[in-house]
Amino acid sequence: METLAQQINALPEALLDELRTHGFDPELLFRLASRMGEDADFRNRLAGGVEPPLADDLVKLPATGTPEHDRLVERGMHSLSRGELAVVVLAGGMATRMGGVVKALVPAVQGKTFLDLRLAENRHWTRLAGKRVPLWLMTSYATDARLREALGADLQADDMATFQQNLSVRLSEDGHLFREQDGKPSLYAPGHGDLPAALRRSGLLDRFSSRGGKYVSIANIDNLGATIDPAILGWHIEHADPVTVEVVDKLGSDKGGIPVRRNGRRLILEEFRLPHSFDPSKVRVFNTNTFLVTARALQDLEMEFTWVQVSKKVGDRKAVQFERLIGEITSTLATRFLHLPRLGAGSRFLPVKDMEELERRRPEIIEVATARGMLAQARDNA
Repeated sequence: METLAQQINALPEALLDELRTHGFDPELLFRLASRMGEDADFRNRLAGGVEPPLADDLVKLPATGTPEHDRLVERGMHSLSRGELAVVVLAGGMATRMGGVVKALVPAVQGKTFLDLRLAENRHWTRLAGKRVPLWLMTSYATDARLREALGADLQADDMATFQQNLSVRLSEDGHLFREQDGKPSLYAPGHGDLPAALRRSGLLDRFSSRGGKYVSIANIDNLGATIDPAILGWHIEHADPVTVEVVDKLGSDKGGIPVRRNGRRLILEEFRLPHSFDPSKVRVFNTNTFLVTARALQDLEMEFTWVQVSKKVGDRKAVQFERLIGEITSTLATRFLHLPRLGAGSRFLPVKDMEELERRRPEIIEVATARGMLAQARDNA
């Protein structure tokens, strides 16, 4: 049987060029594949040194209407008016649990797609700030063309742009190239941990910084609770650490990345990375995958991400893919945790995994979108 290296080298040159253009590193894949026989669970977990966050690690914003909250809003609005914030929306993947469509183009509420509502949010804050707020969508090979088509005339150089995350190939469980039923290699996007490299590759971040940009907001396309908030921006500016991570209360059996301390450092760890001796239920908040990051720190970031081995069902067969997560930047960049509301009009967390959850969340999404100008803006520009 051919080796994986021989199979990769034998791929059509056009496909190899596309893979290389989008960050594919065959040597990295070979190293990851060589470890597939090891216990992935053991490999992914830290040996120890993990503790729950301290009580004062989980900071809440001052109450709305208080002088302190007003001061943070003023500071954030000043930054927005100077063009210092860019918004990155994670819009890759194919939303397989939503019928295999591009999630950003799924109608969310009142006939408006997730993308429509993000565009309305952008127009709302651009008008309030009196300065264009750049909006960049991180797409995948599977979503970029559809999203660029949907954006159409809204695409405006560095103010409204897409940039593609990395591209890789799936493997079979024995460490060889996995092929689709038609014999073609099975391609995939290897996770939102691609963001720092993909954003630098696009040139968007460098040009943003050169014209005075200072901060980058990062959020999932479907979490319409994660909107621009000048008070959060003001808080991030004041604490001066390069990363702010939004966390919310756990409900029921919620699982996900949690805020912890390791060797005195604040960071986000996914449950599969925790030592077996650490009980994640002891931490009653979790990460929403919403971040504010100082642009220069993101631009200069140099780190080795942890690549997670994931089993993926493709048709009726199992494939293996390697992924990395954006939350791991907290292992390198100094981080603060901001504990924010999960319920009501102030909710910062309204994720939508599938159509059933979308149907259930529609009243909440309408409440939040209306309170934050998204639905009004969508109607104004329909």
